Amino acid sequence: MNHTTPLAGAVRDAFSALLDLVLPQLCAGCAGPSGPLCTGCLTLLQRRPHRCAPRPGCPPVWATGPYAGHHRRVLLAYKEGRADSLAPVLGGRLASAYEASGLAGPDTLLVPVPGRGPPRDPHAPVTRLALACLARAGGPAAGTVLPLLRHRGRPRRQAGLGRAERLANREGTLVAVPPSRDRAGGAAVVVDDVLTTGATAAEATRALRAAGIRVAGAVVLAERLAAHGEGIRAEGARRFYEPS
Repeated sequence: MNHTTPLAGAVRDAFSALLDLVLPQLCAGCAGPSGPLCTGCLTLLQRRPHRCAPRPGCPPVWATGPYAGHHRRVLLAYKEGRADSLAPVLGGRLASAYEASGLAGPDTLLVPVPGRGPPRDPHAPVTRLALACLARAGGPAAGTVLPLLRHRGRPRRQAGLGRAERLANREGTLVAVPPSRDRAGGAAVVVDDVLTTGATAAEATRALRAAGIRVAGAVVLAERLAAHGEGIRAEGARRFYEPS
């Protein structure tokens, strides 16, 4: 289990930032010398956001690209310790999906899927993406980031499971804390890294609605698409909040 405290997270991030100043950064997309992303790799990420294929139990979901190629490579680099340098870039891409959804507005609540650390940890990877997304989308005029979701018990691993197994594995694992009175009534937009079968987005939506919060949609960095005629499975798509 991850016992990282906010203070330890801040120290880690400061040390990482210092290393970035001292050591040359490689490009997360092609390992070239112009990090965190070279111009060519950044251009490859500049796709038009798309609305994802419907998944049962999920609200409308928008993604910045597929969980494949450069999108997958850069997202994995973010997961593996490049959060400081890549959060602004990926947050900008997430903002493009958020704006394309038409849901951005001062009353919108961006609700990140929780990480494995303490509740409301601002250094949780999806929370950092949500904060970077909001900054690029216009700040308070585009909404508020509220980490309202909590894990009920230890997060269970999803990687390698099919849709039915993932839905059963996620059912009842999240609980939502109602927002403060001044934020009550705002519509929620769930934020996550990857949409695979939709089990996590569906569970987040269920938990929020159970707390009386209206869910208008969701935004993700990448959508994992199944090959024609195959069910979606999650090999290689371990989430930030799953145990190793």
